Amino acid sequence: MSSRMALRLLQRMAVTPLGFPGGVTTKGLREMSTLPRVYVTRQIPPEGLKILRESGQVQFDLWDSDDIPVPRKELLQKVKGVDGLLCVLTEKIDAELLDAAGPNLKVLSTMSVGYDHLSLEELKKRGIRVGYTPEVLTDAVAELTVALLLTTSRRLIEATHEAKTGGWGTWRTLWLCGYELANSTVGILGLGRIGVAIAERLAPFKVKNFIYTDVAPRPDLAKVINAEHVSMDELAKQSDFLLVCCALTPETKEICNKDLFNKMKSTSIFINTSRGGVVNQEDLYEALSTGQIAGAGLDVTVPEPLPTSHPLFTLKNCVILPHVASASYSTRNAMSALAANNLLLGLRGQPMIKELQL
Repeated sequence: MSSRMALRLLQRMAVTPLGFPGGVTTKGLREMSTLPRVYVTRQIPPEGLKILRESGQVQFDLWDSDDIPVPRKELLQKVKGVDGLLCVLTEKIDAELLDAAGPNLKVLSTMSVGYDHLSLEELKKRGIRVGYTPEVLTDAVAELTVALLLTTSRRLIEATHEAKTGGWGTWRTLWLCGYELANSTVGILGLGRIGVAIAERLAPFKVKNFIYTDVAPRPDLAKVINAEHVSMDELAKQSDFLLVCCALTPETKEICNKDLFNKMKSTSIFINTSRGGVVNQEDLYEALSTGQIAGAGLDVTVPEPLPTSHPLFTLKNCVILPHVASASYSTRNAMSALAANNLLLGLRGQPMIKELQL
């Protein structure tokens, strides 16, 4: 089965409400006072809420806003005594919150592929199962990464500004020239499903070589895109476009720093759609402002949102997006549905569709 077919199958599973047999009618369950209590920390997309409502398996309360995260003080109050928690990546799930929730909390489901907002050690210590939502966002993130790469390398934000503000004058030979993908070398830091999906979309642009760095060679994935495993130094030196696709871990924190940027070509483009914490932003600013590298496109930063006064916003060769890589209607609904199904399955003591092994 191809990766695309597997993804489509998972999306279909995620947006289909699960049936829960067991001989007790939905009406009967609703009349019982023993339904598990669940708190949902955000007004998640409708497919997930629909699954929770129609399951008849839980009584749930939610923070009914998508614009403003639930205040920490209120969150600590709302989680008291819950059996399950469905959160998003803006909520820090740490010892303080888990202590506030108490011993009833058995299942946590996060509507995200990343889990650096979760204290995995604390969750493991308490025996709390954790569901997450990988794979359903692969296509959306890959598409956005390609869009961000092209926007950055072909200077589209600058070009739009010039057209709007009167800078579009007579034709000039090198005005707003950028860098093209044809005959280039694309480097991928962290070769997983998303890295492969990005490469598959870039290949028709006549990319000459794909190279990658990971904690170990990944021959099965590399074979799909005919990519060569290289060292971190070689990734920096050879890449015309360097794409960051790795998870944020203690080992990858600020792995993209002055040492990396100093080895990159002055014509290279740096793209990060993984996690902001893998980049030392002060070092990136220096590399961009001094011409050490040609440009950068970021969908993730530290902190989020990035203050409008941050120096990176002053640079024409830095494109910053507000963490929207997975922001398509179908993907966000699939993530919501998968998170809801993970939660319900976990509360029933059944295997989740996607569960973190703690």
